[in-house]
Amino acid sequence: MVIAFIPVRGGSKSIPLKNIKPLCGKPLVCWNIEALEACEKVDKIIVATDSAHIKDVVLSKKYKKTEIYDRDAENASDTASTESVMLEYLNKANLPKDTIFILAQATSPLTQTIHFDEALDYYSKGCFDSLLSCVRTKRFFWSESGQSSNYDYAHRPRRQEFAGSLMENGAFYINTVGNIENYGNRLHGNIGIYEMPQYTATEIDEPDDWTYIEFLAKKYNLTNVNCERIKLVLCDVDGVLTDSGMYYSESGDELKKFNTHDGMGFKLLREAGIKTGIITTENTKIVENRAKKLNVDYLYQGKREGGKLEAAKEICEKEGISLNEAAYIGDDLNCMELLSTVGIPACPADALPAIKNLNGIMVLGKKGGEGAFREFAEWLLENKI
Repeated sequence: MVIAFIPVRGGSKSIPLKNIKPLCGKPLVCWNIEALEACEKVDKIIVATDSAHIKDVVLSKKYKKTEIYDRDAENASDTASTESVMLEYLNKANLPKDTIFILAQATSPLTQTIHFDEALDYYSKGCFDSLLSCVRTKRFFWSESGQSSNYDYAHRPRRQEFAGSLMENGAFYINTVGNIENYGNRLHGNIGIYEMPQYTATEIDEPDDWTYIEFLAKKYNLTNVNCERIKLVLCDVDGVLTDSGMYYSESGDELKKFNTHDGMGFKLLREAGIKTGIITTENTKIVENRAKKLNVDYLYQGKREGGKLEAAKEICEKEGISLNEAAYIGDDLNCMELLSTVGIPACPADALPAIKNLNGIMVLGKKGGEGAFREFAEWLLENKI
């Protein structure tokens, strides 16, 4: 039997709610879960968390092999070790000693199914007591005392001839339940190394790591966000296409400020064969005129609480598609129901906190009225697989 164990806390300080923050449109913790779900050698996946938010996100995905373990608060503190929660779980699970146990780190989202497959094959040969993942680095290392650690500085090698050093990348560790219980550690004895691609070297700990990992995920086509299925893109008006401001002329006429960059976003989607629509609770001539200018396929005005979802369903029915094939960008509470239902939800950078914290939502870098729709449109088109 093979069990994968993913410990995730809710109390990340450097990146709040890091483990469910969308990375390229998908919650961070889901990257490892989905790679393991696709690994036929893995029988069960345990997500050990203290967070109700994380628990809700994972359970909402309805994975086949994944279960939640509610870890004790004392083993979810800033100072608690990973070993402590592993041992806590094993003490309660009472698993057979020969069970193969994979500790997978959610902070290494670029780990793919093939990496777990190959590492388990390597470990199953019985040559090692435990195994860890590493990457090869060709950097030259020095000690604080001024000693070169992995090369002879007097005979500096050329990089193409330098074997380099193996660096632990923190992606995963493999051992047996019996060994972990006996030695109280993820590793022991004769340790094997599974070498991973160099691009998997970075673990997410700081905001800069997050930005870099997103870049790498897109570069190596690892996003696993299937934007190809998106056939319809819907959006709100106030707070998305506008800055939410209410402007009035001296004669009392209401005015709205739109962004021309968003107009190009609609054009790019149309040229790619993707239908577009606007759904708003307001009912104004201004929006009607803007919709005509943008050449949108659908305009639904005056949709109040609950009405936006019904409007989206009606549009999908006309197009012969499901809500899973639609994307929507909204910013306020009356968008919540629709955002929670579509295939890919997004919101501007200045959306309400309750919207930005929705499970799986993509929080854009631009604010409403400042090109947020254009950013979303370009992201959807760039990520078509």
